[in-house]
Amino acid sequence: MPVSVTFDRPVSDDQRRAVESWLRVTTSSGVTGAWSWITDRTLGPGRRVDFRPAAYWAPGTTVTVALGSHESRHFTVARSLIATVDLSTHQMTVVDDGTTSHIPVTAGRPGLDTWEGTMVVMDKSPAVYMNSQTVGLGDAYHDYYYWASHLTESGTYLHQNARADIYAGKQNVTHGCIGLADDGTAKRFYNMVMVGDVVTVVGSSAKPVVATGNGYGDWNRSWSQWLANSTLGAVSTAATPS
Repeated sequence: MPVSVTFDRPVSDDQRRAVESWLRVTTSSGVTGAWSWITDRTLGPGRRVDFRPAAYWAPGTTVTVALGSHESRHFTVARSLIATVDLSTHQMTVVDDGTTSHIPVTAGRPGLDTWEGTMVVMDKSPAVYMNSQTVGLGDAYHDYYYWASHLTESGTYLHQNARADIYAGKQNVTHGCIGLADDGTAKRFYNMVMVGDVVTVVGSSAKPVVATGNGYGDWNRSWSQWLANSTLGAVSTAATPS
């Protein structure tokens, strides 16, 4: 999960260096990271700046984000979980703190292909009501889905899907979400995953990499691309000696 700060109004180009200097990230590891300006799908340009290291946070890292001298936030990075969904083989490989498991999935059918790229779990819910028309689909399909991990603002989830009972591991048949079987598989994954975990989708030829501002797509930028949208550049997160 990147650190993400949003503003009530757009920050102009000539203010961005001062804003990045005002925001301070310190970590127990002293890792190098950088702020980068994101065109958020909902907010638009200039209202969101994210911070991340060059590679994923190391488990156990403690992070403090100081918003000037007024307030701060603290969190500790949890264990590592990275799920890789291969649309061509209909399999999800989950590496949870070094332990690997394989889960059959069904994803977006041709024409409604699941986004390819790296996403981060934004939030999760035991039940989500979904209406296909809210994302521009005309077939008016709507229902509750369970054990849902939210991946993009545009509506990509990884969740239980009754059709996965038949098609998981065999064929992609969904509206674009990643479906897990309703035989306990979906609930087990839901209980395993947490906000901030990484889900990478590969094997799609029809969909581009998910946009950076469509949720937390920050890891789809290379480190050089990330720095290109930073005015301050790479900075150390080592605490300043008192």
